[in-house]
Amino acid sequence: MPLSASVSRRTFMKAAGATSAAVYAARSIPAWASASGRGSVAVNTPLSTFSYADVELFDGPMKKQFDEHHARFLHLDDDRMLKVFRQVAGIPAPGEDMGGWYDLTGFNMDTGDFHGFIAGHSFGQYVSGLARAYAVTGDEATKAKINRLVKGFGETLDAKAKFFDGYRLPGYTYDKVSVGLIDAHEYVHDPMAMDIHLKLTRAMKAYLPEKALSRAEQRSRPHKDTSFTWDETYTLPENLFLAYQRTGNTFYRGMGKQYLEDDAYFNPLSEGNNVLPFEHAYSHVNAFSSAMQAYITLGSEKHLRAARNGFEMVATGQSFVTSGWGPDEGFGEPNRGQLGDSLRTSHASFETPCGAYGHFKITRYLLRVTKDSKYGDSMERVLYNTILGAWPVQADGRSFYYSDYATTGKKVWYRDKWPCCSGTFPQLAADYHVSTYLKSTDGVYVNLFTPSSVKWTTGTLKYGLTQQTKYPFENTVKISVSASQPSEFAVYVRIPAWAGADPVLSVNGKRISDVQAGTFAAVKRTWKDGDQIELALPTPLRLERVDVQHPTQMALIRGPLVLFAVADSQPSFDKAELLRAVEAKNAAGDSLATSSDGKQVSMRPFMSIGEENYSTYVQVKS
Repeated sequence: MPLSASVSRRTFMKAAGATSAAVYAARSIPAWASASGRGSVAVNTPLSTFSYADVELFDGPMKKQFDEHHARFLHLDDDRMLKVFRQVAGIPAPGEDMGGWYDLTGFNMDTGDFHGFIAGHSFGQYVSGLARAYAVTGDEATKAKINRLVKGFGETLDAKAKFFDGYRLPGYTYDKVSVGLIDAHEYVHDPMAMDIHLKLTRAMKAYLPEKALSRAEQRSRPHKDTSFTWDETYTLPENLFLAYQRTGNTFYRGMGKQYLEDDAYFNPLSEGNNVLPFEHAYSHVNAFSSAMQAYITLGSEKHLRAARNGFEMVATGQSFVTSGWGPDEGFGEPNRGQLGDSLRTSHASFETPCGAYGHFKITRYLLRVTKDSKYGDSMERVLYNTILGAWPVQADGRSFYYSDYATTGKKVWYRDKWPCCSGTFPQLAADYHVSTYLKSTDGVYVNLFTPSSVKWTTGTLKYGLTQQTKYPFENTVKISVSASQPSEFAVYVRIPAWAGADPVLSVNGKRISDVQAGTFAAVKRTWKDGDQIELALPTPLRLERVDVQHPTQMALIRGPLVLFAVADSQPSFDKAELLRAVEAKNAAGDSLATSSDGKQVSMRPFMSIGEENYSTYVQVKS
């Protein structure tokens, strides 16, 4: 049948959806399974992610982090990763100990020694990060490693999962093994992964409580020491619902419902009651993703409200200028000045790789459901001001853990090797690929601005977008369209809320009218190969105080970048002088400002800071 000269928008909507679903299904369902074995969902979100393989990152800080962590965990010795599981199983356990949190013994609550705190805790996250990296690269060595790790773990698993007998945080580590096996199945098509997953999950029922327990509830029950009250069963539903979606096994769906923390968390959040104060920050943000999966899987509007309300409470009442949150890993009471107080009392301001991973997940979920650009803005601020400034996980397990927003801060390695952040970092770096672009039935959303491309097919026709940019160090983004033949669809470009009154979006040199900050600007037209989209964003300097109770503690921001004062002690500025900071035009992206004592101070983006001292907030005189 001959092809028409152009493809209509209606044809694009139907064919792109059908083709994308078919391609995705072919990638995600192994030969021995059938599509009918996958669980149904109640809600198909208006936006969805592209597959990992559809997006390519070009040279830049996001690609650098992805490549570093892919290589790091690809070359981490299999025997070391499997050793603790083999030791408990009583089978030969060659290889060196991993060290740090990962080992079997050494933890002492009284002395504060966290060696052996949660044996094998991050194994599943390392598998997950590798599986997502394989989905990006198709690298056969990565696939082979995942197959070996899944098989090796399966060989240690008995019917009672005795590894978890007397284990400190069974829900915590099960959840991470769960996502690793799910991703090995989904992206690598490992033939054993979900059989092992089901065997493990059935056995875990003996070690998990009857419902999700808050930390207060855990403290009220008998426990060996305080560390046994830190389990996170309230985060389990997200991966249980995903396991149901991947397999169609209603056992997982029922168990996901069982562990929704409705009584103490989601019910009050859904009604607008702020129950965040004094809770552990990262795990309770991570739990929002369980609420989102309850909405997607079950159609529960209550859980959507809980996630939206909860995230809004974090964003407006618990967050620093970087969009990081949770000093000392906890949430405080709103309007009490706890953020400003923490600048003087803590160097543990934001649990960065874990927090950024949880932040990316919930903003991506909410963006998929609402199409609201504010979630992309929030994701962007966390990206540039927290995680892209984190040092990569090292071969010996040294890890970057906390961002330090103290009056005088400094980047340091975490004291213990292989902590939780060593597991979330490789997952997040892979997830950059599924966060940059999203798709709808009528087109493509450009969410993050980074050198990259996305490709899709409609029938036999191929389409794509390619970004060229030095953003955020420069304010322009160029997007090239590739098309096998002309086709009508929409390209939605995020216009950040901070861009003010005059962002400029143009197509082939012609300016688009009525482009508003704080929206996705829609460009709907018949696109041809070689069409060019250009975005120029004004990047005005502005100040943001840490909280109402500390009005003179302010941070300087240019566009999406928080600018940190490089100084050995917190500098002071006249407000008007600080807002006259000039760009230094150097590789670090510095701006230069004159302090109250006449000194020139470099104001530097977090991802350009090395080992120098800095102040996130400076003292500002009105």
